[in-house]
Amino acid sequence: MKKEVIEYAGVPVGIVVPHEDRLKFIAVKFHVHDLDEQQFNSPAEVKHAIHDLMTRRAPRPIHA
Repeated sequence: MKKEVIEYAGVPVGIVVPHEDRLKFIAVKFHVHDLDEQQFNSPAEVKHAIHDLMTRRAPRPIHA
């Protein structure tokens, strides 16, 4: 395992660093701060968690 930049929609949002046989996510953008310091098994797992977080936060359209 090694350090790796994590991007969401082409924008760097954090990094993962090895920590106790897993990867710890360090958020560098406010909108993913809820995941800061969490541990994951792979970069793909982090990206999936970010996607889930961002789709839950997506504003819903207001219809007149």
